[in-house]
Amino acid sequence: MDKAKRATLAGLTAMAVVASARPGAGAERRQDDVDPLDRRMADYDPVWRSASRDAGESMPCGAGDIGLNVWVEGDDVLFYVARSGAFDETNSYLKLGRARLRFDPSPFGRGASFEQRLSLVTGEMVVTCGDLVVTLWADVASPIVRVAVESSAPVAMTATWESWRTHDRDYLPAEMSMHRAYDGAPVTPRQYADEVGFAEGGVLSLHHNRDNSVFDLLIEQQGLDEVKDQLWNPLAGLGFGALLHGDGFVPAGTVEGRYGSTAFIGWTLGSRRPQRRHELRLFCHVAQAPTRDEWIAGLRRLAMSDSGAAVSRRRSRRWWRSFWERSWIVVEPGGARPNSQPWRIGRNYQLFRHQLGTNARGAWPTKFNGGNFTVDPEFTQPELRLSPDYRAWGGGEFTAQNQRLVHWPMLKSGDSDLMRPQLDFYRRLRRTAELRTQHYWGHKGACFVEQIENFGLCCGQEWGWQRTWNKPATRMPGVEDSAFVDYLWDTVLEFCLMMLEVGRFTGAHVSGDLAFIDSCLTFFDEHYRREHARITGSELGADGKLVLFPGTACETYKNTLNSTVTIAGLDAVLAALLALPERMLGTALRERYAALRTTLPKLPTRRMSGRQVIAPAALWDRIQNVEIPQLYPVFPYHRFGVGLPNLQLAVDTWHHGVDTAAQKDIKSWHQDAIFCARLGLTDEAAMLTARKLDDSGRRYPTFWGPGHDWAPDHNWGGSGMIGLQEMLMQTPGDLIHLFPAWPRDWDVDFRLHAPHGTRVDATLQAGRLVALLVEPPAAQSRVVLPAWATGLEPS
Repeated sequence: MDKAKRATLAGLTAMAVVASARPGAGAERRQDDVDPLDRRMADYDPVWRSASRDAGESMPCGAGDIGLNVWVEGDDVLFYVARSGAFDETNSYLKLGRARLRFDPSPFGRGASFEQRLSLVTGEMVVTCGDLVVTLWADVASPIVRVAVESSAPVAMTATWESWRTHDRDYLPAEMSMHRAYDGAPVTPRQYADEVGFAEGGVLSLHHNRDNSVFDLLIEQQGLDEVKDQLWNPLAGLGFGALLHGDGFVPAGTVEGRYGSTAFIGWTLGSRRPQRRHELRLFCHVAQAPTRDEWIAGLRRLAMSDSGAAVSRRRSRRWWRSFWERSWIVVEPGGARPNSQPWRIGRNYQLFRHQLGTNARGAWPTKFNGGNFTVDPEFTQPELRLSPDYRAWGGGEFTAQNQRLVHWPMLKSGDSDLMRPQLDFYRRLRRTAELRTQHYWGHKGACFVEQIENFGLCCGQEWGWQRTWNKPATRMPGVEDSAFVDYLWDTVLEFCLMMLEVGRFTGAHVSGDLAFIDSCLTFFDEHYRREHARITGSELGADGKLVLFPGTACETYKNTLNSTVTIAGLDAVLAALLALPERMLGTALRERYAALRTTLPKLPTRRMSGRQVIAPAALWDRIQNVEIPQLYPVFPYHRFGVGLPNLQLAVDTWHHGVDTAAQKDIKSWHQDAIFCARLGLTDEAAMLTARKLDDSGRRYPTFWGPGHDWAPDHNWGGSGMIGLQEMLMQTPGDLIHLFPAWPRDWDVDFRLHAPHGTRVDATLQAGRLVALLVEPPAAQSRVVLPAWATGLEPS
């Protein structure tokens, strides 16, 4: 926006800005008997009044690092159970299993009133039919799923644990996307059966990985045998499974059946007698253990540590209430308005944030391609008649470009603790990345690939199975044999910036992050100096700048010279480091980083449609994909945007600087709404965000996809959240710009988080700011408002 139409709060002495001491604002601040949080979240609770046709019409529930897909079908309440980290020998990401609950007499399908509700404020799923109430939740502090059943009259109950991994088999060619490392490999990936049976007082299921896994396969493929003993292997001895248990339940036999296209065997527990109340517990154990017996011992310890349903419920409810009090965006507040697209945008923002919250304490980050909420693929693509374990784009393989979008929105929503699993993913792989660099190129620094397995090596398919280490290589050592991701190493810079931004927002810098970031910067500095010296004899170009060749601008512009993404990423990370206080960055490092920044090439530009625009790179030889890397200096790297210099150059790049129509889109990982919000293009940002965050077309509104990826598409939701946040608040430098790309006719009540431990609550009604609360109060001087929101805009 034009600077003439902005005013800082420090100068708004005549303006009536209401600063409330209570959370929330506007209509929600009435002194009535309903808690504002309960009222706000109840409007967003998903509620279904009829049963589902199949698992494709399931609702998500979960907590800690457990995800449940819950639905009612026929006379049964069913739910899939997934827990982060359940990777088999092939690095497929497997469900723990499926539970089926049945009641006698059954209330379902007999004309009784029906409701399935996800209570967002409690994190619980409640199914009510007649006088039967089934409540499910996952404990936030311990990997336990709980089922509580209440009925006004005694009912008998059975609980069946269903497994489809009942025999050893070769994975099918159609399942290759579950473990892409094997695509083209000289071996066939094999699935080994789970061990399932009546044990430990209930039904026990266990998958314990064999000694040989895809880790060993890729070590050999990528020529790393001499450093194998120094590399971390998270698949070795990994076991995952569950124990289904309930007081008063006894073994009641096994059943065989088929759900969708997949045969299963079920182990049934039955209640000894009809009762008005039943309780079940599902202990979900994932751990590395050298032997099966040691894994079982760990499961027993988990079961013995159970503090009971009442304690679990209280602490889980407290956690969810605290989660929702951290942050919200309510568009068109004042009650449910499902026929309004802006209202649905706000609701879906909240629903998707709930999905992210279910993996708040995971050892592994939420995966972009479904998280813990995938179901049988035939309910997404009918031709894929495969098991419920299927997902496209890998299990233990993490695509960096997609993962970042799942985690960036957590910063402004105040959920930086949810970012830790993603940042830990990189932290624990630093040594592997440094060993790869030393092994392949003989210099220092950490090199992270784009399609990265959870143990830090390149996906086998992207590395290329036609290159071997006893034949001439088709590629240089260390470079993927891939048309899309070769030389794509700069995504780690975004996670470096994420680490620094967490520190800037919260003040809590993680010990070791500066060393991690330094190692990543060292790789780029040393690698491109040595590459240029190898070719020309000089480390730097004639202008004294690094020559970033060969490189890539995302997966789209290939074989680049001086990729805009790499330059912007290095510049953003170095600028953030140089902004750190003296106590964190000593003189020697500060001088080193300042010197390195002077060696960065200028962002390349070109003329298109008569306008000067940012170019994706200085040179490239082909366009391979449909990203817009020339706008990565806008997002994620924030070199351009509202309140920053040269905004028009970036605006012209959006309007005139794209090469193909397919580069602009709203599905999956496309960032168009974020770009437009950062550029202050209100109408375009609103239109794109409305399309991005509107209902998915599935029964559950935020199960988007498959798009480019899989369903539910979590990087679709994450990028949508970022766009909505950026429309409301941007934080260049120390300033806090409110409503930089917000439509005046969208009423909104929000709480978001800004740098330096700042929290902003604001309410906009009829195009005017009617309430504002900034904590701490001193931060109010950093707030910048558009004149139209303050009433000071000239008539």
